[in-house]
Amino acid sequence: MERHQIVLYLAAILGGCLLGLWLPAGKPVLEITINPLIGLLLYATFLALPLGKLGSAFKDLKFLGALVLVNFLLVPLVVFGLSRFVQNDQALLVGVLLVLLAPCVDYVIVFTNIAGGAGHRLLAATPLLMILQMLLIPAFIFLVMGPKAVELFAPGKFLGAFLGLIVLPLVAATLTRFLAQRSPQAGTLISAAQWLMVPLMMATLAAVVGSQIALVATELQQVLRVLPIFVAFAIIMAAAGTLVAKLSNSDVAAGRALVFSGITRNSLVVLPLALALPAKYELAPTVVVTQTLVELLCMLILIRLVPKILRQTNPVRN
Repeated sequence: MERHQIVLYLAAILGGCLLGLWLPAGKPVLEITINPLIGLLLYATFLALPLGKLGSAFKDLKFLGALVLVNFLLVPLVVFGLSRFVQNDQALLVGVLLVLLAPCVDYVIVFTNIAGGAGHRLLAATPLLMILQMLLIPAFIFLVMGPKAVELFAPGKFLGAFLGLIVLPLVAATLTRFLAQRSPQAGTLISAAQWLMVPLMMATLAAVVGSQIALVATELQQVLRVLPIFVAFAIIMAAAGTLVAKLSNSDVAAGRALVFSGITRNSLVVLPLALALPAKYELAPTVVVTQTLVELLCMLILIRLVPKILRQTNPVRN
């Protein structure tokens, strides 16, 4: 499965599209499965990570500084520029700002690991990324939209997503590792973690795409307006992340992590926020879902492309 994971992920996306378009009534069921699937995916990911290295990773101030620079200085500048193309449509603007300003803290670790990046460093940085986005994203959107931005936010939903999708799987993985020292059954789970990541990723992709593709198809005209923005964002941030990695003299694994963190957004966390917005922002969820689809396709390309750009023979080194 690992050798053919790209084809398998594409098949999962296609299967999700067909399922969502053929059985649109199944949307609520698929939506219910998304968070549990992401939680299981992160649990398997955390089991496969060297958790003993988290302490040293959190002390890596150079990496954390580069991560903050990419996500909370360069990304807002890029997003502000790209959002000018939809500044006259408040619903589209809110969707673009919500999804692009929020750095991913869950499946970015999976993609980073697949590409040979420092997933454990991103894992150590998730509390920092989550706290900073909870504090700064409302401020960024307020600067762009003014006082009307106040009605958009419910910080408790960010915290709930962080606890459910990050803390709970991490604690469960830590307990499993502890029990593995005393129980062969728990040890078997750790051995199976890497095998489980591919089918869990396939199931997550199928559920996300299947639950939202009918909505995207219905609002296709609006989707076409934001599609170039999301493609441009991925290209610009891939270049920006690579540049920051080289200028900061990051090692190869850290450089790959910076690139993926800069591109991958917290769409699955902000989607419930978008769905809870007032009726006048009803297109915002469509925008978020569109970004998710673009991002997933970009990730399938980047897990092959980034290792070729940032290689062991690359000037990016210790």
